[in-house]
Amino acid sequence: MWQASSAESDGLVAAGGVPQATAPGEGAATTGSPRPSVSPAIHTLGLHKRYRRTVAVKSLSVSVGRGEIFGFLGPNGAGKTTVIKMLLGLVKPTAGEAMVLGAPVGDRRTRRRIGYLPEMFRFQPWLTAAEVLRLHCRLLELPRPSWEQSISESLETVGLAERAGDRVAGFSKGMQQRLGLGVALLGGPALVFLDEPTSALDPVGRHHVRQITRDLRERGVTVFLNTHLLAEAEQLCDRVAVLDKGAVVASGSLSELLGRHSRVRLKLSAAPAGWTTGLSAFGAWRTEGEWTTVEGVDPDAIADLVNLIVAGGGRVEAVIPEHQNLEERFLELLQEK
Repeated sequence: MWQASSAESDGLVAAGGVPQATAPGEGAATTGSPRPSVSPAIHTLGLHKRYRRTVAVKSLSVSVGRGEIFGFLGPNGAGKTTVIKMLLGLVKPTAGEAMVLGAPVGDRRTRRRIGYLPEMFRFQPWLTAAEVLRLHCRLLELPRPSWEQSISESLETVGLAERAGDRVAGFSKGMQQRLGLGVALLGGPALVFLDEPTSALDPVGRHHVRQITRDLRERGVTVFLNTHLLAEAEQLCDRVAVLDKGAVVASGSLSELLGRHSRVRLKLSAAPAGWTTGLSAFGAWRTEGEWTTVEGVDPDAIADLVNLIVAGGGRVEAVIPEHQNLEERFLELLQEK
């Protein structure tokens, strides 16, 4: 298990951040939109990773703004975790460039400002929750007088304050996941990588982690969220990138990815002759029984579509706008690839 600041210790993951001087405006509360006045939290150009004959990541070029939640989506084996490890400096790219928090990947001082929750990790079962965090405070070289306060705040944040003195051996998988998140938040990092953070949690735990993630954004922290739970990404992320077989097949805000793929269903109580002639101007259409569906219609144009029908003498009984959800769009993108 690796520590984000290069330390290794008997299979333990240490991840967190040490407070550092910040750029103007960095660390201030934000609504999630990137700040143009500072460098991106993450910027890659042609990042590439090959393992012998296997290409894990192909020419990855992405930019993640400060203070946003960025979703990294893709099926298992798409290369998501490899990308995170390259950005953390744990895996050396075969080619390409990457900057994290304005510094080259691997910069030691910068890595202390990064929190990391791996998908797979393990803590020594004989340690208590507080002892796990105390060990990681030491690995992170946090100032010793701040240890107990940092530990208390992390345990409170992840809902384990009452279990501080309990040994990890008695923790459920979900509780260990919470503890791992607490480790990642030590020291107030400016950037947090979360690799499948809710995979072991029940619905209540997932809701709690989602709220923690939103709170991080409100404090100006950038969150890089690696997940295959598309509903989670849809609820949390400001922007996403979809990765398949090591390559990005789509990226942008959710409205950009889904907005062009809306549809409207119409039910007419009276249809004028030849009323379908003008439908093609709004999108591809099909009729099933008493319902007509127009695919790809611009939501702002729905009123014009209804006016067209009414002006021709038709009567519209029902109008139901529908938006493609992220799962539908995700599967569509993989099929296109």
